[in-house]
Amino acid sequence: MGIMYVCLFVMTFTVKALQKFGPDKPFVVTNLERRDPGPKDVVIDIKAAGICHSDIHTIRNEWGEAHFPLAVGHEIAGVVSAVGSEVTRWKIGDRVGVGCLVNSCGECEECKADQEQNCRNGLVGTYNSTDVDGTITQGGYSEKIVVNEHFVCRIPDGLDFDVAAPLLCAGITTYSPIVNWNIKPGDTVAVLGLGGLGHMGVQIAAAKGADVTVLSRSLKKAETAKSLGASRTLATSEEGFFDNHRGEFDFILNTISADIDVDSYMRLLKPRGVMAVVGLPPERQNVHFASLIMGGKVLTGSNIGGLKEQPRRCWTSVPSMIWVRALKRSVSRT
Repeated sequence: MGIMYVCLFVMTFTVKALQKFGPDKPFVVTNLERRDPGPKDVVIDIKAAGICHSDIHTIRNEWGEAHFPLAVGHEIAGVVSAVGSEVTRWKIGDRVGVGCLVNSCGECEECKADQEQNCRNGLVGTYNSTDVDGTITQGGYSEKIVVNEHFVCRIPDGLDFDVAAPLLCAGITTYSPIVNWNIKPGDTVAVLGLGGLGHMGVQIAAAKGADVTVLSRSLKKAETAKSLGASRTLATSEEGFFDNHRGEFDFILNTISADIDVDSYMRLLKPRGVMAVVGLPPERQNVHFASLIMGGKVLTGSNIGGLKEQPRRCWTSVPSMIWVRALKRSVSRT
């Protein structure tokens, strides 16, 4: 049984939001209708919303035609201001966050395995998705949001909202593959790209005890990478780079959302090495099967993470100082 969508008359309330009315239109402040909370919903007063590259891809129609007008934003931190009659996990005044999902069927094998991002019957994204009332979900670039209580995470008291918000997407997106592929002390890890995802990945891998290298087109970010825990930065534009560093890494975390020569980067892996892709370019990427067969290498993808990972395990697995240091420069689930 999938998510039940209803088309009955639903009470709403109005909030201010920042929306776009088309990919070539500017952001404008609008009045947005939010549904009144259902029995298991909470209303969150939004205090901070991160800007994710997914937001940019979406509003540019780079991942398909978006549903305009649209407010994006799925790195949301705020305070509970209202709860439904059957809500048991949250109370008014709780400091909470919301990531990329606001609902799923809760019944399929993936949902029962705490992998709601892979819901077999259709997940509900925080924005640009069909909500339970049949409307299009609107994201965190707004004053308030209404969310099923299961998809809300607690933010620790000592963490500022603007620091916490990016953990709800960038944090879990990089944490999940690093943990699922069992990165451990002594592993050689390359992080491809040092943007919003990459700077998280460097710190998480370093906190796991790995020897971390940042791969970037130049050395402009070398000092930043070092301050985040990388032992070195390598410039992929250097002549002979891919030959000179062939077979060096156990694991590559690919955070790039642009075209790359996948085969060349696969050559950087040791036999049985893994490249985990978390950056999603708009264009199709090419790979020769020989890059996988020779050396028994793995090319895999990872899509955010399940709610059990976000953010309790994510938060407690990495010292809090690392998160705060990282995010000031650029949560436990109950």
